[in-house]
Amino acid sequence: LPYPSGQLLLLGCQTGQPRHTREEKMTAEQRVLRVSTERPTYAVCVMGTEVSLDISGSIPKGATQFDVHGTAGLRVNVIYDPKFFTNSIDAPRWPLKSGLEVIVAMNNPSSAVNDNKVRVSYYGPTGGMLASAWLYLTCMAISLDADTNRNGVVQTNSTNKRKWTWGPNGKGAVLLVNCDRDGPSSGNTDSAYPSVRSYADLQDMSRVILTTEGPAGIFENHKLLLHVSMFDAPKMRVFHDGGNTSLSSYEHVLGSDKLSYTVECSDGKQQTSFFVEGLAFPDAGFEGLVYLNAILLETSSQNSLATPIFSDTVVFRVAPWIMTPNTQKPLEVFVCSTVDSQHGSNKDFLEAVRTLAKEANCKLTVCPEVENRGDLWIQDEIEFGYVEAPHKLFPVVFDSPRNRGLAKYPFKKILGPDFGYVTREPKSKDVSSLDAFGNLDVSPPVTVNGKEYPLGRILIGSGFPWAANRKMTKIV
Repeated sequence: LPYPSGQLLLLGCQTGQPRHTREEKMTAEQRVLRVSTERPTYAVCVMGTEVSLDISGSIPKGATQFDVHGTAGLRVNVIYDPKFFTNSIDAPRWPLKSGLEVIVAMNNPSSAVNDNKVRVSYYGPTGGMLASAWLYLTCMAISLDADTNRNGVVQTNSTNKRKWTWGPNGKGAVLLVNCDRDGPSSGNTDSAYPSVRSYADLQDMSRVILTTEGPAGIFENHKLLLHVSMFDAPKMRVFHDGGNTSLSSYEHVLGSDKLSYTVECSDGKQQTSFFVEGLAFPDAGFEGLVYLNAILLETSSQNSLATPIFSDTVVFRVAPWIMTPNTQKPLEVFVCSTVDSQHGSNKDFLEAVRTLAKEANCKLTVCPEVENRGDLWIQDEIEFGYVEAPHKLFPVVFDSPRNRGLAKYPFKKILGPDFGYVTREPKSKDVSSLDAFGNLDVSPPVTVNGKEYPLGRILIGSGFPWAANRKMTKIV
């Protein structure tokens, strides 16, 4: 807008409108449409957006004034700066000079193509009409929604979906890395497969609802896409809910190697459900934010490039792996059974741990020697944490790259339904004893120099100064 300061006045040609500041006016998305006295202009617009009319493209010779009117389903406003215009806000006509802007917004979705009209009439110095320009508008409602309020419910037509804020009062959707194994008891984590392997698998995903309303006829020269960027595609996967009870009806449509998906839209109001899973934890080089976009494209001809005329975006934060401190109430204790030639069996130790676990009312899991292969240091091999979203929480075991006798135990025996698995392996395979998870711990909730750490602080050790090469591997 050509007003660097001051206040704007909005004149409603259909109904009177209150005054608005420039900052309030600029919150709505806006596109420019040129009208012509030579031929009608046709356009599709989306509720919640505004159209700025370029009325100067075909002004008739000798025209000095104009007026503008729209049908009842539209809000038509003329914006002007009162410092340069002395017209009463009831003035029926406006001078054709710079500093005026005509804004059109839609009240409701269209019931038929081109059912809303705007007429711009041009007048000469004596008041006679010289010509008129017509704009035919079709209004579409489009909203892409997720659980941005973090209450376990997808609220349609929500706002502020592109922002993500931390804290108990924060807003923004949460995505879980689908790193458990709800499907068949053998195989990899669920996120390794581009398919829904069980109904329990869906419970780990975040639901997204795409709501559309309007006449299906607009899709003769428009199409609606879901889209993810090439940067976000390796970190998320989207499944389309086909609407029946078969698992095969959940089609993989976005993520991995798929960047866009064309949504089939019907006449009237329609809601289409999708399920989204995370594929990568927040890490060095990935802060955890991924974006899912709905884009309306105008495809005027087969030989021309499609033009985006509207987009709606939902931002997700992938939930991080959160490590649990040993001060929390124990749920399950893991211990190894071993026998060696020097010390014999550790059965007395196991019996003492069994008694203690019973007193603590927690489950005891003994890893037999055939599975630990003589490696009794299970605390060096694994560390426990969890992931959490409003709709789901489950524990996740972090597998160390030390890879001794217990190397395969976490994946084979701990990974399962609602129990996730994650590991980090350095490319060089060069690990040291500092990569054992006896060297990885987390404090209880703590306050340091006035700053609260409600989940504690992760602690790692490093070598003495003279042992320059002894550090925990960077990828861990």
